[in-house]
Amino acid sequence: MDAMAQPIVSLMLPERLQFLLPSRYRTYRHPIVPVVRLSGPIGAVMPMRPGLSMASVAPVLERAFSFPGAKAVALVINSPGGSAAQSHLIFRRIRAYAEEKKLPVFAFVEDAAASGGYMIACAADEIFADHTSIVGSIGVVSAGFGFDKLIERFGIERRVHTVGENKSMLDPFRPEDPEDVARLKGLQQRIYEVFTGLVRARRGAKLDEEKSDLFTGAFWVGAEAMERGLIDGLGDIRSVMRLRFGENVQFRMIEPARTPFLARLLGRRVPGQAGSLVDPGEMLGTLEERAAWARLGL
Repeated sequence: MDAMAQPIVSLMLPERLQFLLPSRYRTYRHPIVPVVRLSGPIGAVMPMRPGLSMASVAPVLERAFSFPGAKAVALVINSPGGSAAQSHLIFRRIRAYAEEKKLPVFAFVEDAAASGGYMIACAADEIFADHTSIVGSIGVVSAGFGFDKLIERFGIERRVHTVGENKSMLDPFRPEDPEDVARLKGLQQRIYEVFTGLVRARRGAKLDEEKSDLFTGAFWVGAEAMERGLIDGLGDIRSVMRLRFGENVQFRMIEPARTPFLARLLGRRVPGQAGSLVDPGEMLGTLEERAAWARLGL
């Protein structure tokens, strides 16, 4: 194609088909905002338990921040939290792309951006929520079960052999050791300091640190979160982005790559059916996910 003709063809081609052209010849007549949806608990992702992890999110973020003609990137967040490490990795990757591509980032909270979900939201330059969204839960939690009384009742003997005195720390089949609990709380305190430092660095003077409950692990609905400086305003993605970039702003949903149909079919397990497999790990993961949402009253 002639070099002079290519821009003309670009102007004639509808925006939804611009991706067919080489990036240097694409012309968008309206502001473009790529949208990344970050939904679910943060941490281990299983075939029947979708969630957020660095491995699953990184390719989507790369595509969003590389979208030709993008004016900003919008994150739609709906997460009760989860793994501190995965939350922090996702946060850092968003900030790295934002600084590299010189693009502003906006976060929009749906049901919740709590705990690690709020950590990820802090990667945005501005955070918005609905009046009924749950925001906050800035803290660290570790939960488990103690089965030592149960196995004692049934005469079951627990046998563990280790090299390293702390290797079986917090074994749920043994009575809780105060030294193990103290060590765990020390680890939690370090993670807590990273979390609170991150929030202070990102939110700065917007935070109302006179509120004594700000870093207690409490959470609030939208208006209360705004009073504390945890968010910048109340609103949804369409209304806020139209105010910022005009009524003709165009959204581009950046979706994760789909799992091949055969892989989904082979990986599907139907509890209760003859010949089906019930993975205890999947069941436990589902219960943990349900518990994470339940802590927020959702």
